[in-house]
Amino acid sequence: MAHTHIEQIPALRSPLLIVAFAGWNDAAESATTAARVLVEKWSAQRFADIDPEEFYDFTSTRPIVSVGPDYQRNLSWPSNSFFYHADPALERDVIVLVGTEPQLKWRTFTGEIMDLAQQCGVGMVLTLGALLADTPHTRPVPLIGFATDAALLEQLRALHVGPTRYQGPTGILGVIHDAARQAGLPAISLWASVPHYLGISQNPKVAEALLRVVDPLFKLGLDLSDIERAVQRFEQQISAIIATNPEAAAYLKELERRADAAAEGQTEEGAEPSTLPPSEVLIKDLEEFLKRRREQQGQ
Repeated sequence: MAHTHIEQIPALRSPLLIVAFAGWNDAAESATTAARVLVEKWSAQRFADIDPEEFYDFTSTRPIVSVGPDYQRNLSWPSNSFFYHADPALERDVIVLVGTEPQLKWRTFTGEIMDLAQQCGVGMVLTLGALLADTPHTRPVPLIGFATDAALLEQLRALHVGPTRYQGPTGILGVIHDAARQAGLPAISLWASVPHYLGISQNPKVAEALLRVVDPLFKLGLDLSDIERAVQRFEQQISAIIATNPEAAAYLKELERRADAAAEGQTEEGAEPSTLPPSEVLIKDLEEFLKRRREQQGQ
């Protein structure tokens, strides 16, 4: 493990490894937000980091400069950090890896993760992702997923996680899943759909939807009341903006109709895509709102 700094390997009980990466796999920062909620709720302990030097094109994923006390400038590099949570009340302990999808040497990068997983005795891998889709923010978040064995798939279906038949280019999560499969580790992939008109900032509703599956799936006993309140505020503000724009309201109504039809298993033969494009005014208004929201949260 030439590229991973380990402070100390914790003694854990066949831990679950939860993985989320910013970037291509993380529309509206939904997956990484969900992972960070877990780290914060558990006050999980950071115990290892992957050195970014070999894995990033720093002209694409640039280090960040911030100004601290006395106007001192601090430099932060792209991070991939491992946190652990040991709790005898849970069926197994948990490791959370929160990072940024690398541009370079994916096989080497994945090897670092799998080597650390082996040292920690990881018994299962769960990856979290999010993608943009034509879904309305006023309906339940669509979830899809797959698993490496039938029992896990059955558990996902019981939690209303739909199947995925996607074939095509993949991200680092797909590479990690393949590595877990080859290592004989059970693995689950869970993806949430983000309204395409809300893909420019954190979406607490989508993050909450991911956690609403992870919680019962692994019997974590999470208190999600704080993120529930954030979701209510977020939805109210977005709906208020859309209500001021008749074209945007009509577009949303069409998305809702299609979502409801899909939920009831209805199909529309020969149906054409909606002729109501997303309003440019709506997108601009939402961008301004989300920008102000980021500033208020200190992001």
